[in-house]
Amino acid sequence: LLNINVGGKLFQIAVKVAARYPVTRLGKLALYTDPMKKLQLCDDYSVQKNEYFFDRDPSIFHYIFHFYCSGVLWIMDEMCPSNFVEEIEYWGIQMKYSQRCCRILFEEKQDELNEYLKIQRELEAELEPLDSTQQFEGKFLGRFRKMIWNLIENPYSSVPAKIIAVMSSFFVLISIVGMTLSTVEEMNENTGKTWMEQLEMICAIFFTSEYLMRLISSSSLKNFLRAAFNAVDLVAILPFYIQILFENLDEADTLYHEELHKVENVSKLGKVLKLIKLMRIFRILKLARHSTGLRAFGFTMRQCYQQVCCLFLFIAMGVFTFSALMHSVEHDVPGTNFTSIPCAWWWAAVSLSTVGYGDTVPDTALGRVVAFGCISFGIILNGMPISILYNKFSDYYAKLKAHE
Repeated sequence: LLNINVGGKLFQIAVKVAARYPVTRLGKLALYTDPMKKLQLCDDYSVQKNEYFFDRDPSIFHYIFHFYCSGVLWIMDEMCPSNFVEEIEYWGIQMKYSQRCCRILFEEKQDELNEYLKIQRELEAELEPLDSTQQFEGKFLGRFRKMIWNLIENPYSSVPAKIIAVMSSFFVLISIVGMTLSTVEEMNENTGKTWMEQLEMICAIFFTSEYLMRLISSSSLKNFLRAAFNAVDLVAILPFYIQILFENLDEADTLYHEELHKVENVSKLGKVLKLIKLMRIFRILKLARHSTGLRAFGFTMRQCYQQVCCLFLFIAMGVFTFSALMHSVEHDVPGTNFTSIPCAWWWAAVSLSTVGYGDTVPDTALGRVVAFGCISFGIILNGMPISILYNKFSDYYAKLKAHE
């Protein structure tokens, strides 16, 4: 017999039984005749008791012991997959000796654990700043740049840093409100227009100062330019300066071009300016820098992109299928709006989303049956991903708050 002491518990295994599996640790222990090789396989050996000591988990060794007795490796659900894999690798036993049903369930549990750990690492990276206080050591003006970095990137470092974070969110909201009011006709009068321009200038100056402070305090220019939040900050301030540049070009064209060409140029320039002004709407994304909810939403979309893409695929399939069916049963009706399949796409999309504007409706009984099928499919389709996305969002939000 082999006297095996694992974590203080004694097990006895016949040498012939252990020798059936020569590649395992106990199989080698049973087959080796050289005492030095045997000592390399265990942690200690007692000559008086003829016991081999192993500093391993005795609770898992029960399953190892059962494997040598029966030839089958049993796996219990309550065991940690990582710990169990580590133990069986130490004893030299492979998963192929386990039952297929147990192995499938164990691999699923192992995949879930790996996915959970992967998400945990990504959540920590989501809140981890691009720079750390240690990266400023030995750099040019390291102490000064570290102070600015804490002031801009770490709201919890001091009261002024918290005030700047609140001011950043405040200026974003003010900028969005100003952009909204600029579309009101009453605000486009001389006084209102002047106020809007001054408000836009103040917001642009604040955003520019904030961006320059982040640029100066960054320890790595490459990481700074690759960061998504910094790209959002740059998009938030560029429209203001591009607008000034185009307005100056417009004044120069006024001096050197004829009247007709000048009018055409102003028309084209006006369209470009409208597009540039519209880019200011991206300033609202700056709120994600200080909003855990927006970060959790973006993280949920990144983690569930496969489900979201699958949902869009189902919607596209439904739109094509039901628009083709509706066209086939309604195209002969006089005055129908379903004159072609592309014309029926809008109706199918509206019906699948259960919005139902009623601007395009079927006239025949068979068309109403198709419409009912389209609406029913849309209800089922819209209900599928809601629970998955909401549960993951709430879970990620709670974890982000806990990490903060």
